[in-house]
Order: sequence, then structure tokens, then C-alpha cells
Amino acid sequence: MGNSRGLRKLGPPVACLLGFLVLWQAAVALFAIEEWILPSPLAVFHEMGAEWPRLMGHAAATIRLTLIGFAAGTAAGLALAALLHLIPGARAGLYPLLVLTQNVPVIVLGDLLVIWFGFGVLPKLILLLLVCFFPVSVSMLTGLQQADPKLMHYMRMIGASKQQIFWKLELPGALGHLFAGLKIAASYSVIGAIYAEALGSNEGLGYYIRLSSRGWETSRVFGGILLIVLFSLLLFGAIALIERYAVRWKVRKEVNEA
Repeated sequence: MGNSRGLRKLGPPVACLLGFLVLWQAAVALFAIEEWILPSPLAVFHEMGAEWPRLMGHAAATIRLTLIGFAAGTAAGLALAALLHLIPGARAGLYPLLVLTQNVPVIVLGDLLVIWFGFGVLPKLILLLLVCFFPVSVSMLTGLQQADPKLMHYMRMIGASKQQIFWKLELPGALGHLFAGLKIAASYSVIGAIYAEALGSNEGLGYYIRLSSRGWETSRVFGGILLIVLFSLLLFGAIALIERYAVRWKVRKEVNEA
């Protein structure tokens, strides 16, 4: 039952995507658009097949960088949200500075990190951490402050400590907000990884796309973009799947405790 419902949901977007590809193919053929300007979908898929081993090597580098940066950014965001929430006065003093950090353009940050740390892996990971931690931190902090006031009052009445309230009430209640931030951070992490690789690297899809565009290999550029989109969707879907099971676990736990 659940599988059939999921297939029905996938039907409309898949149909729209196929229709778009057909129109794209027809437009390229009808107007005789040259491949270096706009390749047809068939040309893109053909080039991807010819470049598959090389594409997979660059994709693996991008996936590795994205996952490490996403994990580091998530951990930093969670830790910062917990500190701002638990330490008295920390939110009032540091939250405005946290918002200000997001007003610095990523392009400027990337250039500065290259100047300070060179063209290795470290500046790329720092850039991803800075990109990912903000949505996680803000979403988590919002969730922590929206705990059920009746349950909060009850726990304080029975003498629960601030740490007990955090672990038993506030943190479980913030799961929905946390996963919303994780989904945003997942998209940012892929974009950040591509930019970091294009900024200075010898591997990864960002490097592959930059190199292909300089050689007017437009089919390769589209192939790299397609892999980026697929990876972004897979990462987003994985987080959504984990969220579904986490929410079910939370509901079952509350029912058992009741």
C-alpha cells in the first residue's frame, strides 16, 4: 500500500521530466542548435557514457568532500545551538554575530580561505562547515525554544535539572526543526563543494565542469550538472527517510511512556 502510494507521487514529476527532455530534444533538432551551444539530451547521455569512468572518479571526490563537510557542519551547528540555548546570556550576545557571518559572500570567503590555507582539502572543508552550520544551528535553536510549556512546567515542578529537561523534552521536541535545517544544509553542502572544487582543485565535479567549460565541451558540463542534481536529490531523500523513521520512533516512545 505504501509503495503504491509512493509510486503515484513519483508519477507526475517523472512524467513532467520526460516531457521536458522530449521538448528539449525536439527543439535542438528543429532549430539545428550546435552542440557546443546546447547539446541534446541524447548527446549528453552519450558523452556521459563515453566519460563514465572519469566522471565516476570526479563524482567520488565530490561525494567524499560533501559528506565530510556536511557532517562537520552539522556537528558544529548542533553544538553551537546547544551552547547558545543552555548557557545564560549566550544567545543574546552571540546570535547577532552568528547572523552577521552569513552576510559575507561565499566567493569572498573562498578566496580568503585559499589565501590563508592554500589549495588543499582544509580550506574546502572549512568553507563547507561555514556554509552548513548556520541552517542547522538556527533551526535547532528555534526548535529547542518551542518545547511544550505544560511539560516544561511539570518537569520543573518535579525537580528536573536543566540538562534533564534538555535531553528528555527540548531535544526530542526539536527533531522536526532539526531535520528541516539538515535538508537545507544538505543542498548547501553540495553547492559549496562544487564551488570549492572549482575554486582550486584537481579533482571533483566542480573541477570537471570548470575544465569542460573552458574547452567548450558543453555536453560534459551538462553531464556533470546531471550528476550533481542526482546526488543532491539522493542526499535530500536520505535525510527525509531518516526523518520519517526518527519521527516514528519518537511517537512510539511517547506512546509507550504514556
